[in-house]
Amino acid sequence: MEEFVVLVNPEDDVLGLMEKQQAHINGVLHRAFSVFLFNSKGEMLLQKRASGKYHSPNQWTNAVCSHPKEGETYLDGAKRRLNEELGIEAELSEKFNFIYKADVGGGLWEHELDYVFVGNYESDFNLNKEEVQEVRFVSMENLDHEIAQNPENFTEWFKIILQEYKDNF
Repeated sequence: MEEFVVLVNPEDDVLGLMEKQQAHINGVLHRAFSVFLFNSKGEMLLQKRASGKYHSPNQWTNAVCSHPKEGETYLDGAKRRLNEELGIEAELSEKFNFIYKADVGGGLWEHELDYVFVGNYESDFNLNKEEVQEVRFVSMENLDHEIAQNPENFTEWFKIILQEYKDNF
């Protein structure tokens, strides 16, 4: 089944729809969201992308990152993907949004107007193995060390969004 992303201008005015993979080939600006989840110790949840993903497989990234569907709010999309990927529900709050463009390899680009949401989660997961290989919590200090030592183990967009998060909070 084809998936479509919502194309926008920098002011978030809708310009149309495009098939997701084509949008990543063309590098056109589209809507996206990213979710950062933390446990009570302040550790961030990371997910390892499934090996079958068409880009950035087997790389660590934030809890959820995806695209709202046509007519869906950013928040509703984020909550939908938490359930679809991790099998969980969590209260989320919007923290900021920004535009970035990242080369994700294989001639593919992420060019997104990204809304970043933050929440807390402490319970079990029911992982969708077509999306997520595994999850783990990590301290921000250890995360910084891991990214510095092995940046290739993390998605390009996560490194950008994480820095933007740190700059805002």
